[in-house]
Amino acid sequence: MTGFEVDKVLADMVEATRRAGALTLDYFHRRETLEIGVKGPGDFVSEADEQSETLIRHHLLSRYPDWSLSGEEFPPVEGVDSTYRFLVDPIDGTTNFLSGLDYTITIALRQGDKTVCGLVYNPVTDEMFTAVAGGGAYLNGRQLRIRDNRDIGQMVVGTGLPTPNLSLHPGAYSRLDAIRAPIGAVRVVGSAANSCAYVACGRLTGYFEQTGFTDTAAGILLVQEAGGVVTDWWGRGPEHFEKSGVLIVANTSTHAYLLDHLQQVAQPSA
Repeated sequence: MTGFEVDKVLADMVEATRRAGALTLDYFHRRETLEIGVKGPGDFVSEADEQSETLIRHHLLSRYPDWSLSGEEFPPVEGVDSTYRFLVDPIDGTTNFLSGLDYTITIALRQGDKTVCGLVYNPVTDEMFTAVAGGGAYLNGRQLRIRDNRDIGQMVVGTGLPTPNLSLHPGAYSRLDAIRAPIGAVRVVGSAANSCAYVACGRLTGYFEQTGFTDTAAGILLVQEAGGVVTDWWGRGPEHFEKSGVLIVANTSTHAYLLDHLQQVAQPSA
């Protein structure tokens, strides 16, 4: 794939996402009337998720009919060319969406086992984060560079916290206790994609969670292209965190802090 072609694909991804953003915002402003289903404890799905993914699928696969696509709401599409695959989360932060809080739409393009380009879009604030492998990370066209801050008291760390009856991510509160003092603050953004984007632009100095790779593939690229560090909780690379979803994205100092403190309470996965 040439750089020009990557830019063209990213432009098509941006166009699809902006259209999905307009569609979901319409639902967002009348969310009290939505038909809501439940995929699992604490994991909601709505008409807006499904319509957003349908729009994105049609837009991208009409332009790249041989490629594959995996989304959150429907079975994957297996194209003739298995080299390229879009990863789509049509609404990341559905609970936020249904509660009137910021949510995101995220798309990544994978070439084999590499993320070629990706985006995270917040329709509520009209913030479009984009990244191309080797080409930098941007927020509404402004290039992003992570600044390292060695002052522990100024670290602002994002994470996600399940409700007590949610079996997913056992030990979340033990991990929170392990990292929360003496850092400056902990924030729960409610969208894994948005949390990664906030690290890339400096609103968070780090973020850790166990979550789905579809949610974070584009956000991981954003952080890497902005100069941040991405590993699992034991310092291991994509061969581990892409499969397990166990993730730290951070500036250098916050990453070192989280790595040290999370290893005290978490057992490494295979």
